[in-house]
Amino acid sequence: MSSLLIFGLLIFLMLTGMPISIALGLTVLSFVFFMTNVPTESVALKLFTGIDNFEIMAIPFFILAGNFLTHGGVARRMINFATSMVGHWYGGLGLAGVMACALFAAVSGSSPATVIAIGSIMLPAMVKQGFPKRFGAGVITTSGALGILIPPSIVMVVYSVATGGSIALDPAGHRVSSASVGQLFMAGVIPGLMLASLLGFTTFYRAWKNDYPRLPRASWAERFTAFRKCIWGLLLIVIVLGGIYTGKFTPTEAAAVSAVYAFVIAVFVYRDMSWKDVPKVLLGSANMSAMILYIITNAVLFSFLMANENIPQQIANWMASAGVNWAVFLLVVNILLLLAGNVMEATSIVLIMAPILFPVAVKLGIHPVHLGILMVVNMEVGMCHPPVGLNLYVASGIAKMGITELTIAVMPWLLTMLGFLALVTYVPEISLWLPRTLGMLWGAATD
Repeated sequence: MSSLLIFGLLIFLMLTGMPISIALGLTVLSFVFFMTNVPTESVALKLFTGIDNFEIMAIPFFILAGNFLTHGGVARRMINFATSMVGHWYGGLGLAGVMACALFAAVSGSSPATVIAIGSIMLPAMVKQGFPKRFGAGVITTSGALGILIPPSIVMVVYSVATGGSIALDPAGHRVSSASVGQLFMAGVIPGLMLASLLGFTTFYRAWKNDYPRLPRASWAERFTAFRKCIWGLLLIVIVLGGIYTGKFTPTEAAAVSAVYAFVIAVFVYRDMSWKDVPKVLLGSANMSAMILYIITNAVLFSFLMANENIPQQIANWMASAGVNWAVFLLVVNILLLLAGNVMEATSIVLIMAPILFPVAVKLGIHPVHLGILMVVNMEVGMCHPPVGLNLYVASGIAKMGITELTIAVMPWLLTMLGFLALVTYVPEISLWLPRTLGMLWGAATD
């Protein structure tokens, strides 16, 4: 009964048009005040302790690093390198767009930032060369979603934070900790490369079928020159992932280092950003960070209420008694997350759903890292379909296309993403093989 009241009130408040963060906080306050004996002072305390988390600090640092790179000319150099490598294939600029999005995703951690940085340069170039605008918009909108799957990823940090306070027991009754940010980053490498390859194949096939333009083959000297010019941006990938894997940095420390590094290469190395542009980037990053942290704070309150009412454990026990196995559960999770993607943006979905799904998944023997990557891929799909697909709105502004027309344009790539989602869902080793090989999965749930 308590779960019906909680979710009923939350859905009602969201349907009124209230921001999700405020709806979460108001739901918690209303239920605590009227339906429980929990002191309201504990809510105020939870507001503070909920974000008193070292890993949360990674979010503003990765946002700042991504903004420095977006404004600092890194994207343009990555596009030139990608074009020199694959521009002579069918749909050359389209393939270069997929490759450039994958490269930029590995330094930005944000899908909208990837769409803006790559799309604002690549889309006009594709139209000028003779590609249909729909083709170019479809490529950039969906490839930009790689920004939250290829590490570093802000959504992965949010998932780790959201599940950090949850209590989960595996099928043997052993307590299981949530996935760490480092585990999730490493787990995202192979799925990210696979999805980039599948989106590239879809792009190549459609270009070959319609005989779209190709660029002249670049010489190896031209490729080396393009690589040399973008090497400073690519080194950020080595710094973040290499530092985390070797133990030199925690993910939060790696985020701070990446922000400083991005500032240095944007202002002093590439010199595409002047000192007068720095305050604007800092302010924009602060605004975005404050928005995400405010949502996190209220979502932590909501998770506190879930745990206090023992709702995730009740759901897990009910599913176990009903004979629901892991395969059926993951199918239900995918449907639920895809439906949620119709009305909420990625961060809110992860913050609300992860603390609920995590204990149930662990109870059914699903690894927390596998669940995390599964949720991230679902969020990628949600960013590319209406009505609240953030990538659609960003790409719509760049391409000057309506949402309906853009939705039709992305359909071939969106179907590819859905097929990949099914693959990731039922082949856990795609997510787990690399972190297990690197010895990073000790102390986690059973596979």
